[in-house]
Amino acid sequence: MQAMNQSMWVQWKTLNMSGSILNVSEHHSCPFGFGQYNVIDICIFETIIIVLLTFLIIAGNLTVIFVFHCAPLLHHYTTSYFIQTMAYADLFVGVSCLVPTLSLLHYSTGVQESLTCQIFGYIISVLKSVSMACLAFISVDRYLAITKPLSYNQLVTPCRLRICIILIWLYSCLIFLPSFFGWGKPGYHGDIFEWCATSWLTNAYFTGFIVCLLYAPAAFIICFTYFHIFRICRQHTKEINDRKARFPSHEVDTAAETGHNPDRRYAMVLFRITSVFYVLWLPYIIYFTLESSRVLENPALSFLTTWLAISNSFCNCVIYSLSNSVFRLGLWRLSETLCSSCIHKKDSIVQEPIPRKRANSCSI
Repeated sequence: MQAMNQSMWVQWKTLNMSGSILNVSEHHSCPFGFGQYNVIDICIFETIIIVLLTFLIIAGNLTVIFVFHCAPLLHHYTTSYFIQTMAYADLFVGVSCLVPTLSLLHYSTGVQESLTCQIFGYIISVLKSVSMACLAFISVDRYLAITKPLSYNQLVTPCRLRICIILIWLYSCLIFLPSFFGWGKPGYHGDIFEWCATSWLTNAYFTGFIVCLLYAPAAFIICFTYFHIFRICRQHTKEINDRKARFPSHEVDTAAETGHNPDRRYAMVLFRITSVFYVLWLPYIIYFTLESSRVLENPALSFLTTWLAISNSFCNCVIYSLSNSVFRLGLWRLSETLCSSCIHKKDSIVQEPIPRKRANSCSI
């Protein structure tokens, strides 16, 4: 009997120890210190930011995807392939953000914390790499459209665009894969998980590897192409003004202007998207580099720079709606289609069934 009681006591002690270990492992760091676990059992400020961003990113990118689906005029631009790829990548970013959201709200993922942290960091890094690479390819596409207008259709074909998109996804998946083999953290992603903040550190060599193979080439390509695009557009504008001064013929001026203005306007929209992307990502890249070199370490700054960069996944939707008239028209038609379908449903309850519309009724 005494031996039995002793064995039961050992089992009870083991369970208590394992339970305490589990509780410690499930703790999450609050970078801003609001709502620490000894006061309030939730990270209030961090939860509000992540929940809000998750909702905006998912809702905004679903809108972009539906508008592209319902607006065939947007498909006339070859860059629509890359823009839709970015929209899907940003949508997956929003879905991935549900992981830290549920974690902060104490919903267990059912997976070991270290593995959850690694998978979340890897997925976010890959998705944002896809967005960055797409922006670089978009700038190259616009550069070819303006510098080689006669041979553009032969150089840029739908088949080649699809191959480029596949290569973007493969390259993005491969470049961050070493993070699973002890190379270090691929980037800072809020450090919501305690294991991410304390046990998974960045490595200066891995950071340099990412910067040299992703951030620096993408930034160089974008700066090079847009510099030449705006230089050519400025030259075209100067030529048009010279023609106006020499030959005040309205017909010639109109023909000359309509040949260059659409490309220039569309290049401006894409330039705004790219500029906002790098403005939001630059603090993250700087902090990522400094922390990897052990120059700076600040949990609050890490959280702010990381989620500021992730917020870019929502900004593209706002830029489209403010800058692109075709996108605004598609959004208006989509809202009209949704509203009319709601009205028809209400009318069908009282009146006779209304004949079904064509499948492409939302098309522009």
